[in-house]
Amino acid sequence: MNFDETLRQVLDEHANVVGTVPEVPLADRRAIYRAMLRSRAMDTRMLSLQRQGRIGFFGLTTGQEASVVGTAYPMLPTDWVFPALRETGVSMWRGTTVRQVICQLMGNTGDVLIGRQMPMHFSDRAVNSVAWSSVIGTQLVHAMGAAWAAKLMKTSDVMIGYIGDGGTSSSDFHAAMNFAAVKQVPVVFVCQNNQWAISVPLAAQTVSSSIAIKAAAYGMPGIRVDGNDVLAVIAAMREALDRARSGGGPTFVECVTFRMGGHSSSDDPTRYRDPELVKAWEQRDPLPRFANWLEAQGELTAEDTEKWTVELNDEISAAINDAEALPAPGIETIFTDVYAKMPAHLEEQMKYAQAIGLGTKFEGAFPL
Repeated sequence: MNFDETLRQVLDEHANVVGTVPEVPLADRRAIYRAMLRSRAMDTRMLSLQRQGRIGFFGLTTGQEASVVGTAYPMLPTDWVFPALRETGVSMWRGTTVRQVICQLMGNTGDVLIGRQMPMHFSDRAVNSVAWSSVIGTQLVHAMGAAWAAKLMKTSDVMIGYIGDGGTSSSDFHAAMNFAAVKQVPVVFVCQNNQWAISVPLAAQTVSSSIAIKAAAYGMPGIRVDGNDVLAVIAAMREALDRARSGGGPTFVECVTFRMGGHSSSDDPTRYRDPELVKAWEQRDPLPRFANWLEAQGELTAEDTEKWTVELNDEISAAINDAEALPAPGIETIFTDVYAKMPAHLEEQMKYAQAIGLGTKFEGAFPL
């Protein structure tokens, strides 16, 4: 299979057009930029909450907004997402609210996961986003399996599995890639290559000339795209989704980007990363790059950015106030959504648990 490692771009670092601009309606271009602004605002505010002890953990997307929103935009609502740490913005593009994300971070009654997942491990059946774990690479195997099921069921659904550059060293990455290619399933694997697997730089992760070239070993197309150029990401992702949906099998997309902050709110990147490297990547920031191009087209003004930033922060503030007023999930939620019809033994256990929680005597048959 021929393989081209050229880094695909539509906008260069100075917002000059150097490639073919994909077809995206004006209203959508503005919405894409606003979604990227929202992600940046969420990072700032949630990191502040974590430092104040109001949430326990948060994984930042700062610097990677174009890869997140750009890969989400071409998806259909019926497609399924198998995320990793930095893809909450994909769910938000598909309909998840700011309030729902904050409630998940707090694990309260407003949390669609009823407090059962770690903070920042968001998933929601309403937007076809599947639960993930911190185990590296497992979501790619899940995406591949779901894609095989879609092929067997002859649906038009495509599965999208996300992974980081460090995850490409995991055994599950190789298993998923090989099986997906052999079975020619409708899946798109997206690697957000942000240069760092926590404190391990890309150079210590692999000696391959790129991450995308790994696709060649499995006999599938690989696309290497500038992950800070949202228009290029949209074009690459649209190509991969169209291939999968038309029966052309899997594609591996590498979004070359950079994590500007820490791996998470528990990480201090200054201990292992040269600040000059961060400054260099700040010149490639995906937000001003896209904003500058939109402004040059007469489709955005600096006043729009200021207005939206205020609106988004107000929305986040209101969501924080709502979320902090909500109680923890009731103990009955451990039992009530396990079966369509609750078995007698679980009903007995639920009554016992509720009685203990209320400090009352339980007269049932459950042994003390």
